[in-house]
Amino acid sequence: MRKYYDEITRIAGNVVTVKATNVGYDELAIIDTTRGPSLAQVIRLEADEVSLQVFAGTQGVSTGDKIRFLGQAMQVPFTDDLLGRVFNGSGEPRDNRPAVSADTVDIGSPAVNPVRRRMPDTMIDTGIPMIDVFNSLVESQKLPIFSVAGEPYNELLARVGLQAEADIIILGGMGLRHDDYLKFRDTFEEGGVLGRSIMFIHTAADPVVECLLVPDLCLAVGEQFALQGKKVLVLLTDMTAFADALKEIAITMEQIPSNRGYPGDLYTQLARRYEKAVDFDEAGSMTLLAVTTMPGDDVTHPVPDNTGYITEGQFYLRNGRIEPFGSLSRLKQQVNGKTRDDHRAIMDGCLQLYATCRETREKRDMGFEMSEWDDKLIKYGDLFEEKIMDLTVNVPLFDALDLCWEILADCFEPVETGIRRSILEKHWPKELKDE
Repeated sequence: MRKYYDEITRIAGNVVTVKATNVGYDELAIIDTTRGPSLAQVIRLEADEVSLQVFAGTQGVSTGDKIRFLGQAMQVPFTDDLLGRVFNGSGEPRDNRPAVSADTVDIGSPAVNPVRRRMPDTMIDTGIPMIDVFNSLVESQKLPIFSVAGEPYNELLARVGLQAEADIIILGGMGLRHDDYLKFRDTFEEGGVLGRSIMFIHTAADPVVECLLVPDLCLAVGEQFALQGKKVLVLLTDMTAFADALKEIAITMEQIPSNRGYPGDLYTQLARRYEKAVDFDEAGSMTLLAVTTMPGDDVTHPVPDNTGYITEGQFYLRNGRIEPFGSLSRLKQQVNGKTRDDHRAIMDGCLQLYATCRETREKRDMGFEMSEWDDKLIKYGDLFEEKIMDLTVNVPLFDALDLCWEILADCFEPVETGIRRSILEKHWPKELKDE
């Protein structure tokens, strides 16, 4: 039986400081308040001063309340009964159904030792040409989606969850609006994947500490399913909300701020989550796709800036499209040579021509005279944006490659594409003309 402590020395925001001993970092505690028991978590240890983040806020907490430490960190029940369920950031049901009873696993455990991981080598088809053709998503990869407020990043994330080849889909929402949460749930339900999905949802009205727990809950459960041999896809939105929650607590704790007020360990906090992506040897895998909104579309903001050093590329979502320039999957070379022999040629050729098209559009806008070649490039750019870049386009990889060939053939002569002749002879939709 753990003893009670009642020497509360400070209450600031949602943080309570109490004198206590034999307490561990991240340990849970129960505060007996006038409103009833309230759950809290240790977020700082300094000699015998213990700071706790109170989940439900400190309203009703007084300096005379008793605190009992539970001797364990946050845990989450793990069972197949989690599938199809929706929980909050404390792991409690949000779907008005009974709580899940099962053996629990710790959250926030260390990342898997690299020597136990397989080299990623399996592509995940999403049905989105700008991903599948040009920046392939690879099993066990960790990738952020860089975007700004107002862009359809949650719709993109939901579509990837709906169409990606995965056994288990785990969604972690941080600072979500209620209608965004409902949109995810309805999309998964209508698409028939809700039964193999698990959602941990923190809304803007929920306690800030629950925002910090959401990624750890998702990744702890996902890791256990991966150990069972499942292919797990973890979708997180929005990691900037997660970082802002870190910042809020750091300010309350009067920590010395780093860049733009964020805590100095922001990189470590982000890396602890992203590095959980893994492909187990002789087991399953966990792939991580996370939204990072950039205030002011500023990629030098601390959150995207630190994220870029951790992850294996990024997708840029601008103007409702995945930008081909700036977006990068560093693992695509591991898989796109194994899909079809024209994959890399199409990827390189189409992007080179589209880059030239953008330069031509600038010339046109500046009033320069257009040549026949310029007209071809502009026609190509319009077709490429409409049939490939538009996020409403939904085709399998091989169909997307064929569609790229059709666009090229509609705009150019074979020799004008810059693609080597051996590939052209095999895949060009029309007969090659004698050179």
